[in-house]
Amino acid sequence: MEKKKILNVQKEHWEKTFSEESDFFGDEPSDPARRAADLFSKETKKVILEIGGGQGRDTLFFARRVFQVTVLDYSQKGLEDIENKASGLGLSGLIRTVLHDIRKPLPFDDEAFDACFSHMLYCMALTTAELERLSGEIRRVLRPGGINVYTVRHKGDAHFGRGIHRGEDMYEMGGFIVHFFDREKVRHLSAGYDILAIDELEEGELPRKLFMVTMKKNRSGRQ
Repeated sequence: MEKKKILNVQKEHWEKTFSEESDFFGDEPSDPARRAADLFSKETKKVILEIGGGQGRDTLFFARRVFQVTVLDYSQKGLEDIENKASGLGLSGLIRTVLHDIRKPLPFDDEAFDACFSHMLYCMALTTAELERLSGEIRRVLRPGGINVYTVRHKGDAHFGRGIHRGEDMYEMGGFIVHFFDREKVRHLSAGYDILAIDELEEGELPRKLFMVTMKKNRSGRQ
């Protein structure tokens, strides 16, 4: 199977995963989401785009914090789970779901959002060229001074270099493809932003080793 087809199969894998388990990542918000929410509140960012919302553990948390959240994912099942949970919690008025493949241009107007959050979306089965386009698209839809917060697994993670190599710094284990980052790649993808922080975090039982990257859209469009 050629590389592009292998990467495309990930969509089907996530649909199957979400269909089999309604809370695959658990129901508690991630630590990066908690940190991002505090920053967004401090910076008075209220209109949020979340990319790769999964089944909504962070989406629902943002809505509880009274952010207006547009959550985008390419899993129909994941978005249905979010809608059902939001309805049950009385949060539907604060959450909008959008089915979309982020390898395509984002379906939003320029400067539509105050901030963007994505937890381990950047380290999915995306090539560096696709990540460059995504980072540029996020910058386009952010308002002046908008904040982009994302997390990725980095090369200090125990799974880096293990499993099946799928090109660049991507490796497949258990059916999931992960794109591992180093600080150079973070800087490479920061064109048009000012990097405010690159924090190192841990998550889960392995534990997974993460970068939490916080960037602010700059005026010049240059790194």
